[in-house]
Amino acid sequence: MLPLLLSLGLTQGGQLDPQPRTLDVPRIPDAEVTIDGHLNEPAWQQAATLTGFHQYLPVDGRLARDSTTVLVWYSPTAIHFGIRAYQDPALVRATLADRDRIAGDDHVAICLDTFNDQRQALLFAVNPMGVQADGTLQDAPRQSASYISSTTTGAYSIDLNPDFVFESRGRLTSAGYEVEVRIPFKTVRLQSSDVQDWGVNVIRRVQATGHEHTWTRVMQANPSFLAQGGTLAGLRDLRRGLVLDINPELTSARAGAPGVSGWEYDDWDTEAGLNVRWGITHNLTLNGTANPDFSQVEADVAQIQYDPREALFYPEKRPFFLDGLELFSTPTRLIYTRRLADPLAAFKLTGKISNTNFAALSGADHRSTSLTGEDRPLYNLVRIRRDLGQQSTLGLAYTDKVDGDAYNRVAAADGRLVFGGRYSLEFQGGGSVTRRGDATRWAPLGLFRLIRTGREFNVNVIGRAIDDDFRAESGFLSRVGIVYLGVNPSYTIFGGPESKLESFTGGILLDGRWGYDRFFKGTIPDDPRLHFNAGFRFRGGWQLGASLLVESFTYPGELYQDYAIERSEGAVVDTIPFTGTNRLHNLDFGVNLATPRFQSFSADAFVIVGRDENFFEWAPANIVISTLDLTWRPSEQLRVNLLYNHQQYIRPDDWSTVGMRRIPRVKLEYQVTRSVFLRFVGQYDAEVRDSLRDNSRTEDPILVRDPATRIYERAGRWTRNDFRVDWLFSFRPRPGTVVFAGYGSSLAEPGAFRFRGLERRTDGFFLKASYLLRM
Repeated sequence: MLPLLLSLGLTQGGQLDPQPRTLDVPRIPDAEVTIDGHLNEPAWQQAATLTGFHQYLPVDGRLARDSTTVLVWYSPTAIHFGIRAYQDPALVRATLADRDRIAGDDHVAICLDTFNDQRQALLFAVNPMGVQADGTLQDAPRQSASYISSTTTGAYSIDLNPDFVFESRGRLTSAGYEVEVRIPFKTVRLQSSDVQDWGVNVIRRVQATGHEHTWTRVMQANPSFLAQGGTLAGLRDLRRGLVLDINPELTSARAGAPGVSGWEYDDWDTEAGLNVRWGITHNLTLNGTANPDFSQVEADVAQIQYDPREALFYPEKRPFFLDGLELFSTPTRLIYTRRLADPLAAFKLTGKISNTNFAALSGADHRSTSLTGEDRPLYNLVRIRRDLGQQSTLGLAYTDKVDGDAYNRVAAADGRLVFGGRYSLEFQGGGSVTRRGDATRWAPLGLFRLIRTGREFNVNVIGRAIDDDFRAESGFLSRVGIVYLGVNPSYTIFGGPESKLESFTGGILLDGRWGYDRFFKGTIPDDPRLHFNAGFRFRGGWQLGASLLVESFTYPGELYQDYAIERSEGAVVDTIPFTGTNRLHNLDFGVNLATPRFQSFSADAFVIVGRDENFFEWAPANIVISTLDLTWRPSEQLRVNLLYNHQQYIRPDDWSTVGMRRIPRVKLEYQVTRSVFLRFVGQYDAEVRDSLRDNSRTEDPILVRDPATRIYERAGRWTRNDFRVDWLFSFRPRPGTVVFAGYGSSLAEPGAFRFRGLERRTDGFFLKASYLLRM
């Protein structure tokens, strides 16, 4: 394999030391500029200049093919950036999109580490038409090829959930595009000192080539992306002023359903709420909310569950929780704010004091979420993290949920140590105490992750142990009662400057899962896995991945406690326990492909075929699992997205389908202006399950015990064909000021994808208005 890759033009590039830069930025007190995308005011002639961009992905250390010039200066109340991105105008990818929807466009992202601690940066991204995306950027392990994606990532992760108020405009030019950005100091948290240095970097994404450029030369061998940035030095007399955001909101909804005399609608349910954000100091912020609107204007995208033992994760989308959400993060998601489902009131304090990040949230939830239906569950969530040295941290997390006489409390310590120039160690240990009735249980949790980062050779070693009785009722754990150990080495070879193959990454994932008690008995893993992964990145942005998956799964008896087998011997019918085959062996092959971002089209797809476990009957099955994601942009304003998920299990003896789920989702968006759009979402969820039988052994019918009657019944064939449509008008000139008007309807039909006999089950109208008053 190596000689073949080298014959295609690949070379093993040497490591270059990063060269961080320090920049003195001019303070221009009386400058008058208009944010219009034209960098022609006198202040821009005095600005400091950032040039000399380097390629970071897919091949680091090389000078960028497309040059970029960034101008920066600041006034007493804001910092200004002007970007000139040079490129063939015919190759620029730009659309008029909704906020945070510019990942498929050319864009420039400004990373500001306002505390200069190399732990986290605020991210302000703008596409060539001035459309904004914003959030936070943190160091994270590099991701290499896997069986579901060939995309390789840098040593950082981006969370686009937080929204910041800033100004931007952009325009296409004969030499590429220009962008103008103004970030008020009210928007960001600042150091308390009169003179301060900020960490900075600028990332440019060029969709025509699939390349990512950075202002400073950032090397993949370094485990910290943020540590390789530059510095804006000597910023002084930054006037944040009074930071007080008052955000009243009004929501109204009306639901419909079948009634005695036909279709009937409830009365309009109208509620008022209030959110307040107060900057107590430069670096401490207090948020409060009363009767908040936590409705969502778009439902969560349906997910396919591959293993019924694993819970599905859905990200937080609700406005109150998003401000400072990154400060609550822990290695195992011990804090998950969606647990606070429908609060009456809540408050949150976030910020940084000296070298310590602090975040605390308290809230009272609705009685309907209580175990008794009468109490109001009370949540208290606290996260503290202290910086050590240049890049290391130590942290504490504490959560407390009290529901009448019941409670769940979790406490854990964690840390991240960076050492040796390319090694990082992340760890966490803690426990939970849970009281239900007269029983109180304590249970431990532990995690470690050791990462060796190199330009070519990388290793990720992880271990995780969670007791059966561990509960995190204020957090999210996909599965408890397991011990997991895994090692994932990978090796990358980079192509030459003119090579058609820019990089190749080969990796192995070797891991295993044990039941918590079984691990301490010294047994072999319940579920050992060996994955061979390969990822190819071609010139022009094409990416291809392939994987061979060798796996083995032990019979999970806890899933089949209510299963039995119907045994017939002549006229005698008997019910015997379902014990299942002790172990199933899997062999699968996966392929994934990502196209470049063409002028009007892009696509991502993966498919897995082979022999895998059939959880319906605990028997081997031939599987087909696939995802297709297509985006078509026929104009700057219209965007069409098709997402299709397919999951099918086929019995190998007679090729009958035991289970299949198909979920096509179509989203059409028309962006009238930067702040106004119309959207239609249609999602069909078709699922079928055959009558179950003991396919791996006796072929006798499977019985399932009804949890209410405790009577066994045959697991017969069933189908479900649900169709959901949502319409939305959105006016959002800036975060916090919005007008939404929407309609949604849920329908069903007897036959899948026939669109005949569709029967409306529920529907509803939705209105929301809020206004951000910034004092």
